Amino acid sequence: MNRTDVLETDAPREVVGLRELASRHALLPLRLFLGVTFVYAGLDKLTDPAFLSASGDGSIGDQMRGVRDTSAIPGLVDLSLNSPVGFAVALAIGEILVGLGALAGLLTRIAAVGGALIALSLWITVSWAVSPYYYGNDLIYLMAWTPLILAGAPYLSLDSVIRSRRSRRTA
Repeated sequence: MNRTDVLETDAPREVVGLRELASRHALLPLRLFLGVTFVYAGLDKLTDPAFLSASGDGSIGDQMRGVRDTSAIPGLVDLSLNSPVGFAVALAIGEILVGLGALAGLLTRIAAVGGALIALSLWITVSWAVSPYYYGNDLIYLMAWTPLILAGAPYLSLDSVIRSRRSRRTA
């Protein structure tokens, strides 16, 4: 018996139950934060007429032209500049879909991969020149999606409802 076994057996049943409950739902705050943040970011982009312009103050076009020479992959920025407004709309819709998937816990791993890819693309383009690197916010979003890619949303999610219905059908 190791030290943690002793602590578990010495703890009152309610404490052990709370620990199990907390452990089971440990990713829920992260899932909710990322979901709300990505939905908000997408809606913010779609409702900002300055952002949804090919040029001008605050436009996606000017922002992408501004980071082109400092990005890790200028060719990726060039792709977005072929149709900056279309890119902005696709990015915003992607953020909303990823956020809704995370919030609802529906296809959570797929949504998390989408969120990680969005964060990765923004990190290697928009945030790449930020120094020191840990000041860039896109890198932390990339890392924050990783636990949800690995674990999904096993509790308080549509994924868990679907999984339990499937197991009842097969039983």
